[in-house]
Amino acid sequence: MDPLDSPESIKDKFEAAASAGETSPYLPWARFSTWLECVCVVTFDLELGQAIELVYPHDVQLTEKEKTSLCYLSFPDSYSGHLGDTQFSFRLRQSVGRTSGLWFGEEDDYNRDAPLTLQKELAHFYGYVYFRQVKDISVKRGYFQKSLVLVSRLPYVQLFQSLLQIIAPEYFEKLEPCLEAVCNEIDQWPPPVPGKTLNLPVMGVIMQVRIPSKDDKAGGSPTRQGQKENLLPAPMVLPTVHELDLFKCFQSILIHLQMLWELMLLGEPMVVMAPSPTISSETVLALVSSISPLKYCCDFRPYFTIHDSEFKEYTTRTQAPPNVILGVTNPFFIKTFQFWPHILRLGDLKMSGDLPKQVKVKKLSKLKTLDTKPGIYTAYKTFLHKDKALIKRLLKGIQRKRPSEVQSAILRRYLLELTQSFIIPLERYLASLMPLQRSVTPWKIRPFSQDEFMATVEHSGPQLTSMLKGDWMGLYRRFFRSPNFDGWYRLRHREMTQKVECLHLEAICDADLLSWTKDKSEVEIVDLILKLREKLIRARKLQLPVKDELLEKMESYIQTVISSLPEDLQTVLHKH
Repeated sequence: MDPLDSPESIKDKFEAAASAGETSPYLPWARFSTWLECVCVVTFDLELGQAIELVYPHDVQLTEKEKTSLCYLSFPDSYSGHLGDTQFSFRLRQSVGRTSGLWFGEEDDYNRDAPLTLQKELAHFYGYVYFRQVKDISVKRGYFQKSLVLVSRLPYVQLFQSLLQIIAPEYFEKLEPCLEAVCNEIDQWPPPVPGKTLNLPVMGVIMQVRIPSKDDKAGGSPTRQGQKENLLPAPMVLPTVHELDLFKCFQSILIHLQMLWELMLLGEPMVVMAPSPTISSETVLALVSSISPLKYCCDFRPYFTIHDSEFKEYTTRTQAPPNVILGVTNPFFIKTFQFWPHILRLGDLKMSGDLPKQVKVKKLSKLKTLDTKPGIYTAYKTFLHKDKALIKRLLKGIQRKRPSEVQSAILRRYLLELTQSFIIPLERYLASLMPLQRSVTPWKIRPFSQDEFMATVEHSGPQLTSMLKGDWMGLYRRFFRSPNFDGWYRLRHREMTQKVECLHLEAICDADLLSWTKDKSEVEIVDLILKLREKLIRARKLQLPVKDELLEKMESYIQTVISSLPEDLQTVLHKH
């Protein structure tokens, strides 16, 4: 690699190679890293406890802290007599100071076009685990205990758990050569491009997936692209890369969905205590997705253990619990987290006749003993009333043996419409803060006023799109104090600022700049040139949605204005 290559030129060369269907000579494992950070094998060592046996690719840099956390998160927390295979997910905070990939952040093409909720994580890794525990007399402990873990920045729980179901059983039989072959296959996959349907071959299976795009209609089912070639064997079509079976996750808490949705919306601290890492991780991820398309801006850990480096931070009694949702399985947590404001304790699903038994809301003071029953332990009072029609419809669906995916679709549509009803009035008010006039001077976006917004709720609030009754005003007031409002507003404000910048660029290009410069001093003209150049660089760096012709027109304007200046100044400006 040329030592003079900048990260940008390396990126350009890689992208040119990728679009030409070549493997990049500049970055080994470049395609692999668009999907996965690495693949790890975690085993149980009698002397060391959990230990990383293998990491692929071999040169992946994980810090010691990340390796330790990864080891503990890859095994069920408390010894379980359960034999066989278990799948679950975790989310791990990456070490401070670690540098992210080359094409990351605002300029990252994937993040620019992906839905907010599916963007690559900048500060966290997801871990997708396939754990096997079987009796084995050749091992001192009498058990074979090993986990195959896919580490990624993408929240594609369905895709990666499906991938594990294909590769893990083979790996446990054939070990390292098998894993090397799989990683090489993944390194040939096309990168995840929002809006595209991709065929991903692995171990003789072709997984067909569509990568969601931010332009997809919310709640709509994506249209599949037709096959361009005869694929043999027939592809295994995954209906989604990320969506969970919501109905399966929520069937024992259906009557409390309203409350749980509000707690997620407000980013309230919550602990989910579950009998297994599978139930814990799926429930946490389902809860976080319940406010989609709004991004959940607090921390969440689908599976959390007492060995986690943040354990002390989250269990201190000297300050209020942080805005985080933790999924745990160890009974030790009952005592540790009894001062948290909201605890969802789940057991194995029990039936009452042909219906799933629903957990009850209980007082926090009841959460004292180790044999605590399932329930939602909270003093929280909901702002909105329960939607009895929805609960009735879902319970009827169970009695009529309606398929789980249909029940999940009903749930997902309901939660989406509820979130949209809440967020649309905020979006409408935000649009009114945009400046109206077009002029050459940059305009300012009016500041967000909570009181001004609240005055609009009465005539254009959620009641226009939602049948739910209750204290919507109170819910908004509480939402304004939450990290989710802060995250939503910062993002929307940035988007609005970029929109204003685009309009300003258009206005500049429509203006007669040469006439303006006629009676101006050289200092003023140079100042204008430098400002225009800065705008041009910013527009390209942030990839603002402006036409290339507009940027070319502006470049040409700058050159014309420069040529109107004395030669010595022209020379200086051309150099910079």
